[in-house]
Amino acid sequence: MLGADVKALGGVADAVGRVDTALSVSGAGSVASRVVLQLYDLAGLYFRAFYALPSSIVGPRGRPVNAIRGTVDMLARVIAEGCPARAVACLDVDWRPAWRVALVPSYKAHRVAGEPPMTTFSGEADAGAPASDAAVQRMAPSVSEEEVPDELAWQVPVILDVLDAVGIATAGAPECEADDVIGTLAEMEWTEPVEIVSGDRDLFQLVRDLPTPVTVRYVGGGMGNAAVIDTRLLHERYGVDGPGYAVMATLRGDPSDGLPGVPGVGEKTAARLVADHGSIEAVIAAAQQEPSSFSPALRGRIRGAVDYLRAATPVVHVRRDAAIEASTPTGSFRLPREAHDPGRLAALADEHSIGRSIERLLAVLADLPG
Repeated sequence: MLGADVKALGGVADAVGRVDTALSVSGAGSVASRVVLQLYDLAGLYFRAFYALPSSIVGPRGRPVNAIRGTVDMLARVIAEGCPARAVACLDVDWRPAWRVALVPSYKAHRVAGEPPMTTFSGEADAGAPASDAAVQRMAPSVSEEEVPDELAWQVPVILDVLDAVGIATAGAPECEADDVIGTLAEMEWTEPVEIVSGDRDLFQLVRDLPTPVTVRYVGGGMGNAAVIDTRLLHERYGVDGPGYAVMATLRGDPSDGLPGVPGVGEKTAARLVADHGSIEAVIAAAQQEPSSFSPALRGRIRGAVDYLRAATPVVHVRRDAAIEASTPTGSFRLPREAHDPGRLAALADEHSIGRSIERLLAVLADLPG
């Protein structure tokens, strides 16, 4: 089991607790082949559970257990729906890696305790508004500790204890976020289908058909509206493939991650640029051509953001080469059919009044085929 230090495991899922209906389509089950490996964005799930369920759900000591109960229930549901043979709960060992901050200092800066909001070019505070390149360069990190509500902080180690007692593998990587762990494990899987469970659209860049299918069970619109995003749905919604989604996201930016993007370039324009040119370098080259096929305004925006685009590209792209540290040997992430440590699990259930949630999870595991 990796360390349960909340400072190391902190990380906010994209748009935590916010219902995103843009992708709330009936996509579940759109992939014909059975999911064999599920990869969970664990921090994203427990933050979502914490904000979705009331803090009035408490244990015998009167402390909230909403994140614990909600996370276990979500895992039971996605395992029941996906019927995976293997699964890994992926951890944010470093929720804001220094190497990403060095490239784009505003990266997740607004989530740091005491950090000012992103600013406009004029330097006037404008929370959530895109920032210019100059403003981004002025945003220096002050501390590396993410703000985590006290009522959630103490629940995270319990969630990890529950996973360990059940026998569900966990994995992380030094100087990497859970996204990088997921990207690396998906990249390593060349024989069987993979499903990523997350409310973070950044992971759409991992969707593929070959050599094995990788899909994202997107829970950003709530568990009842979960959509399985495959290459077909990704193209229908955005007009891009998985790698193209990362290019589009770099151009468009993401204020929730402190990434301003190119000023004035929204999702549709970014998707069109990807369709026409494919890569960031190709977009930059097209903007610098004489004459250029771009409008004067768009050409000026791209040319003015060249330094940002080159710095942001590795920030936005999920790593595929993280040094994975797992609770079980990499590649042997088989889901158990019964609790790994039933005595310890029973004690956790009693201590935190989560017996019903654990019973549901164990029942689902026992019912898995093969």
